[in-house]
Amino acid sequence: MRRTILSTTAAIAATGLALTGCGGSEEADAGPEGGGGEGGGEISIITVDPSNPYWSAEIETAETVAEEMGYSTDTSAHGNDPDEQTRLMETAINNDVDGILLDPAGADESVAIVQKAVDAGIPVSLVNAEIAETGLAEAQIVSNNAQGATVGAEAWAEAMEYEGTYVELLGKPSDNNAQVRSDGYEGVLSQYPDLEKVGEEIANWDRQEGQEKMEQLLSRYPDIDGVVAGNDEMALGAINALEQEGALDDVEVLGFDGNDDAAQAVAEGDMAATVLQPITEGTTQAMEVLDEVIRTGESPLEDEKVALDCVLITEENADQLQGFSLEQ
Repeated sequence: MRRTILSTTAAIAATGLALTGCGGSEEADAGPEGGGGEGGGEISIITVDPSNPYWSAEIETAETVAEEMGYSTDTSAHGNDPDEQTRLMETAINNDVDGILLDPAGADESVAIVQKAVDAGIPVSLVNAEIAETGLAEAQIVSNNAQGATVGAEAWAEAMEYEGTYVELLGKPSDNNAQVRSDGYEGVLSQYPDLEKVGEEIANWDRQEGQEKMEQLLSRYPDIDGVVAGNDEMALGAINALEQEGALDDVEVLGFDGNDDAAQAVAEGDMAATVLQPITEGTTQAMEVLDEVIRTGESPLEDEKVALDCVLITEENADQLQGFSLEQ
């Protein structure tokens, strides 16, 4: 029989930006090098993987917001490859775009190319992932992955009734979010001695790879009770593998991102919970910062790093989730 998830404290609403007032008109008109224009122009949007629903939502939001602000856009994807990211960033720099919205390919790997854009007078706003230095990007707006992993792991542990064996599917190692989420899961689950992690595999955020790695894990650990995954795509791949083996009813699965397929899986009882990342809100705010810098030369942020809290999605609110937004 499938265990049903018990009532868990409702998730935390995403926080907003702490904005400060901009300078007077003379200062705004002058601005630093690379800022102080009238707005409009071209923004280069460089993301990770358009085939993933999460990054697809990031792209759609960025393009829509940019268009509403009067900008044209050029969108490309680096696939978490730092070399490809460098090529795409250099193209944007050579094209003398007015601003760059970047979802970085690695915290350390992205520093030099962001520095190059800034040196060229092009403001850069980061979304979804951080880089290893501050003072370069105008904004680093990310989901609070540690908080999200914590609330997700607590809900999943409750669904597991705090006992049993489980495996973990990990995201791409070069993406800092993969380790942050894994550490967040471990920080919670290690508190319960009757929960035992018996195996793990890297599935690189991908559904098909998640299914394949889950199949491998099931061949080694056929009697597991649970799966924690670093994102929804890997979790959904795990569900496919479990369903094929006729084991889904006996295994609790945890996802992360809050995409529509995951919401449906939670509503149908195939996934214990997922964690909504407020990517549409974060992308909108990153674009607003970029626009402000382009127009005035001044960032509206007190601190370039902004972490937006994630929201726990269970059977209680899964039907309210659509397009990475939770209807109230």
